[in-house]
Amino acid sequence: MNIQRFTAPTAREALAKARMTFGDGTLILSNRPTAAGIEVVATGEDTLAALDRNELSRQGKRQPSDQPASSPKVDPNSQVVDDTTQLAMSTLSFQDYVRERMLRRRHEAINGQSSLEERSQPHRANPSAVRSAPAQITPFQAPAAITTQPTPRPAAQTTSRPASRPVASPTLAPASSLMPQGIVDELQAMKTLIEDRFNTLTWLGQTRQSPIHSNLMLKLIRSGYSPTLSRTILERMQEDIAAPEAMRWIMDVLTRNLRTDADTSAIHVEGGTYALVGATGVGKTTTAAKLAGLCARTHGANSVGLITLDTYRVGAHEQLRAYGRMLGVVAHLAHDRAALQDLLGLLSNKKMVLIDTTGIAPNDPRKRDMLDVLDIAGVNRLLVLNAGGHGDTLDDVVTSFKTGGVQQSILSKIDEAAKIGPALDAVIRHQLVLRGVTMGQKVPEDWERADAAKLIAMSMRAPTKSAFDPKSADLGFFFADSAPIHAGQFHA
Repeated sequence: MNIQRFTAPTAREALAKARMTFGDGTLILSNRPTAAGIEVVATGEDTLAALDRNELSRQGKRQPSDQPASSPKVDPNSQVVDDTTQLAMSTLSFQDYVRERMLRRRHEAINGQSSLEERSQPHRANPSAVRSAPAQITPFQAPAAITTQPTPRPAAQTTSRPASRPVASPTLAPASSLMPQGIVDELQAMKTLIEDRFNTLTWLGQTRQSPIHSNLMLKLIRSGYSPTLSRTILERMQEDIAAPEAMRWIMDVLTRNLRTDADTSAIHVEGGTYALVGATGVGKTTTAAKLAGLCARTHGANSVGLITLDTYRVGAHEQLRAYGRMLGVVAHLAHDRAALQDLLGLLSNKKMVLIDTTGIAPNDPRKRDMLDVLDIAGVNRLLVLNAGGHGDTLDDVVTSFKTGGVQQSILSKIDEAAKIGPALDAVIRHQLVLRGVTMGQKVPEDWERADAAKLIAMSMRAPTKSAFDPKSADLGFFFADSAPIHAGQFHA
């Protein structure tokens, strides 16, 4: 069997050596790291064909010459062709092929022993029983026990021919009992891992062959977008597209998938009861003051109600009261759910009621209690996200505070963010509705409505050189464990 080992510093170079030796029909049997590098064990498809021919020749030699013409013939090559076409350069595929070959050989052994046993027995009194065909035995199915009943014979025949010894019929175990379940589960996990790695290598190889795809991928990663979103976009881009059109197409896709309230009224014009939630220090109190000022400017100071639940942070109530005095609005303090319900009843005639909450970390045990207090009919939650936050941190915050239905959000401190790509990436992937962005400390001037096209263009501007910018050789690490977004969650 022509199996060779190839060693190289990287897996890619070892795979290249294997393909140079065996061509396009290369089958990877195993790979493992060694002291000299990555060792890959490979073979070719012609080796499997040689195995089939040798197997056929051995079976032809074992088959007895006096076998009846009516006995069913088993063609092992009929399923080998299907097996070889389904091989996908994985270790598990080769193991499945070997296991099925062993099963077929056991089936043929059982059929051959049954035929020998029938010929060794004397003829039965009932001719129809002799003409009955033996039961078919299918793979992965345990056959029933085969029993032989002796037939009475005349004394002359019994003495002239010795009685044959009964041949024990072996039973075929199911395929699941060939190996322990733990090994089967490990092999299945190995198959999934191998397929994922080969898919990633194939995708990266195709991307590196196109300079446009490679440059755009680096552009998205350097702008702060996640590998998951970047791969989802690039997989849907046409291959024969020029660089300027490709860049415009990507920005158009990002703009269409960034959900904003551009088609509806502004939040301060629409009104309603909103509770601002989020992590500590993201600017919830300042954002509440800006929204209150915008509503007071549009509908008058009597149209706004301010409530704070922040009894933990020192000076939180005084800060909101100071903003309220600037706007001519009274700020109220609620200690619990009952007090909050009473205040909401008193302020039910207001155009907009804003509830400032305590900043809670995603893993803070107090978060559940605070969200239970806000679980009141008519209270909408506004998730305030720091536009300069790290991508993993933003993803954790969104996952922790996200509720059922449509989740509304606000990006704060956009002027302090070196890259707003991570924040926009979290909004797009979690399908949040962006109601506005804030910048600076001016109340209420430092507020803007969410403009998807403007925000995407801002995120795609060439950032300054950073120590965290990836290189072309680092793309494999970014995309090794990333899976594209499902088609139902992304529109391209």
